[in-house]
Amino acid sequence: MPYPLDAAAVRSWCGLALEALGRERERIDAINVYPVADGDTGTNLYLTLEAAARAVEAAFDGHAAAGTVPCLADAIGAMAHGALVGARGNSGTIVAQLLRGMTEVLAAAEGAADGAGAGDGAGDGSADALRRALRRAASSTYEAVAHPVEGTVLTVATAAADAAERVRGGTGAPAGAAEIARAAHEGARSALRATPGQLAVLGRAGVVDAGGCGLVALLGALADALSGEASVSPVAVRADAPLPVAAGCEAAARVAADGCGDPDGPAFEVIYLLEAEDAAVAKLRARLDGLGDSLVVVGGDGLWNVHVHVDDAGAAVEAGIEAGRPYRIGITHFGGAGRVKEPALAARAVVAVVPGPGLAGLCTEAGATVVAVRPGEPPASGELVQAIRQARAREVMLLPNDPELRHTAAAAAEQARTEGVRVALIPTRSAVQGIAALAVHEPDRSFDEDVVAMTSAAGATRYAELAVAERQSWTMAGVCQAGDVLGLIDGDVAVIGPDLVRTATAVLDRMLSAGGEMATLVLGADAPDFLGERLERHVRERHLAVDTVVYDGGQHAAPLLIGVE
Repeated sequence: MPYPLDAAAVRSWCGLALEALGRERERIDAINVYPVADGDTGTNLYLTLEAAARAVEAAFDGHAAAGTVPCLADAIGAMAHGALVGARGNSGTIVAQLLRGMTEVLAAAEGAADGAGAGDGAGDGSADALRRALRRAASSTYEAVAHPVEGTVLTVATAAADAAERVRGGTGAPAGAAEIARAAHEGARSALRATPGQLAVLGRAGVVDAGGCGLVALLGALADALSGEASVSPVAVRADAPLPVAAGCEAAARVAADGCGDPDGPAFEVIYLLEAEDAAVAKLRARLDGLGDSLVVVGGDGLWNVHVHVDDAGAAVEAGIEAGRPYRIGITHFGGAGRVKEPALAARAVVAVVPGPGLAGLCTEAGATVVAVRPGEPPASGELVQAIRQARAREVMLLPNDPELRHTAAAAAEQARTEGVRVALIPTRSAVQGIAALAVHEPDRSFDEDVVAMTSAAGATRYAELAVAERQSWTMAGVCQAGDVLGLIDGDVAVIGPDLVRTATAVLDRMLSAGGEMATLVLGADAPDFLGERLERHVRERHLAVDTVVYDGGQHAAPLLIGVE
């Protein structure tokens, strides 16, 4: 029987979409030839929906704890926000915008629907709202993409909206939300089959658009959630018949060998979340459009997801810093001349979790694949597994740089090992320990020797951070008041002070009293400009044999990180 379009339906939609993309992920990866034949569109879509599903579950848990039930706006808003912050790749970013477009309409329509009565899902206001939501979703994706191309997921989304507007209910009754969703799914399927005739690179490979495949799976899950009827038929990846995974891989390889696409295109994919005002984002779009291609900027209300392919990854990140506050920065190298070619596996790589854009740039320059995060939004194990895959190496050193990520990183390492990658989890508990480990990394020596050297360097680095107390509290150093500056050494509060400079100097003196050859200072986003220079002078005057290096880390959680080796 049909179900109403409500919060429960959104929750069911998320679960069914994850199941569908889980089934289709490898087949979608295999036919991924546009805009880059990097074989990860299915995986990116799965990870994007995984983030969306987690956000919806968190919304339900929050309401359950408060003894309430989420409304449609709560659930669809959580789904869209989760997809926005967890979007992966070009396709995932576009799907995040599509969900945001649906949210704009459905959340606004819910109040009117409540006033008129929710109905039973057939012939009620939710059907018309879903029609309008699908139209808004399609138009919003075109707005997000700098240079829209037909024969892609954009075309499939438009066809779904067109089909939803054409459908009429049987026996003269108005169509319900379930019928609207099923019609949109069928319209998307038909449009997907036509994509090889609209985009030359798809026609030469003999496959349909990979992003469009993911959208068809997503709309099929919505139709199943509203109708209560499961449809598990695979998405056709060729216009005429389903294509086995192996054949899809051969098609992608043939495209790469024939030089389809743009062999002289940008070398890097850059993606990050950005806190910025609308006016700054408009300028950012123009600047990034001049740096590369495949530009997609989605979001709003101060939070954006930025995706672009460029040759100068640093310039793309710097543009974000000028526009606002970027975080969760991901940089992927397409490899070699001719970006559509599959990069050869490197012998060994480093994957590092870092808390700020400055640290991300520092680690990227040192050759690491970075997972940049912000406080309160730790990466999931799937995110770390994807970073390990993107490193494209037979052996990987994983630096979690946070004691809270130990179990998450261990799970990611175990998953990567099942995929044939040799992974060593280096027990770094702070970004400064990660910097020390990365500094001694030598890919040319044996794996075990490299593990020992990096682990030893991390272990020989004492770490500290400064934080500002939010409320009165008991600590190991005594009672602190709200606004006091806390100096934490190796995770425990050791110093309580009135300001950053005096607390930082006290922490440095305490750490260096036990000996040390180098002090590393990583300045946070909110640290005053003079802090680094003041502390460097203090070390030079009070600890003559100690060298000091200062980095602009850009992290938001701590105004200062300290490492002593």
